[in-house]
Amino acid sequence: MDAKIKMNSIEEFDYQGKTVLLRLDINSPIDPVTKKIVNENRINQSLPTLRYLIEQGAKIAIIAHQGDTLDYQNLIPMNEHAEILSKKLGREVKYIDDVCGPAAQDAIKNLKNGELVLLGNLRYLTEEVSTFENDVKLEPEEMLNTYLVRNIAPLVDAYVNDAFSAAHRNSPSMVAFQEILPSAAGLLMFKEISALTKVMENPIKPSVFVLGGLKISDAFGMMKTVLENGTADKILTCGVTGHIMLKARGYDIGKINDDFINNRSLDVFIKPAKEYLEKYGDKILMPVDLAYEKEGKRLEIPIEELPVNYMFMDIGHKTIEKFQEIINEAGTIFVNGPAGVYENKIFEDGTKAIWSSIADAKGYSVIGGGDTVSAAQRFIDTNKIDYVCTAGGAMVRFLSGKKLPLIKAMEKAYLKNQH
Repeated sequence: MDAKIKMNSIEEFDYQGKTVLLRLDINSPIDPVTKKIVNENRINQSLPTLRYLIEQGAKIAIIAHQGDTLDYQNLIPMNEHAEILSKKLGREVKYIDDVCGPAAQDAIKNLKNGELVLLGNLRYLTEEVSTFENDVKLEPEEMLNTYLVRNIAPLVDAYVNDAFSAAHRNSPSMVAFQEILPSAAGLLMFKEISALTKVMENPIKPSVFVLGGLKISDAFGMMKTVLENGTADKILTCGVTGHIMLKARGYDIGKINDDFINNRSLDVFIKPAKEYLEKYGDKILMPVDLAYEKEGKRLEIPIEELPVNYMFMDIGHKTIEKFQEIINEAGTIFVNGPAGVYENKIFEDGTKAIWSSIADAKGYSVIGGGDTVSAAQRFIDTNKIDYVCTAGGAMVRFLSGKKLPLIKAMEKAYLKNQH
């Protein structure tokens, strides 16, 4: 284990015959019609820690979430997660559609060595949804009286967290059990933090960040940090981030694109974009041409010929070539967000070409974020990427230098263990 990561490892404890509460993040993309899981990446990544605890003879109660108030269409029971885990582990993972009430408590009490139960969706609890976290703002020690902690903590001997992708969440399941139980980080947690620390603190140079997609708020915070501390030598901007940079540079990208940005309140990023360009202009690359659709055909326009009143859904081929050259020479490559609306065949060129370049590049590559990973899986063999992070928001915030609630809680538990 990486000595710099100040967390207890599961390998430091004896779990034989002990009841372990294991917090996973197996929140998975769901088909909107069938409500079935369409991507098992996070489930697959949780298997090494589960196998380790089974081999140790632990009794394992798994807590996890699916969907949220902000993601209500995905807020469903987790029986399919249990079925998939059962198949992959080759042993039954029971499912109880109760989070921490009498049925869940009985299931935990009745566990035998090496047995597993997945409890109901954590987000069924008010205390576990994002609106509660944002409005009530409890400290971890104040969470000891929450319904989840007071019902479950007395029934278990230890707590293991392997949910780095939810590390930015200040909820009881993530940060409270460390206050009262021997607590350790799972195998995936160490892998995630080690890979991201390598990008952040010790990147092989030149270090190139590719930032695209639609969710740009976290990307902007990270951009500032990696430019200020010298982590990034070049930032290649595409997607909405690229559009914001062009606007900040004074280009008129057309009313339809302006409206798209303004209606989503993304125009607040134009001011910081101007500041970044003034200070670090030579490090930030923006598109030199953009793609749009006219009468069912893909057309491309150099930025000097803007504006045209069409939605720009991808970068053009001159930008693709320029970005590919930089990626080919990179020592470290980090990607968050696709280059365009890759789901539409007309606009897949940018994302597809950039992914292919990253897959073939010699540099150490890290990708993360749900949309980013989905795009990669569509166009390349992701085994060619050095590290595929299960996290999105947590990963970006970690790279922004923010201390995440989970990491604070795990470090506190580690210090307790040292005494």
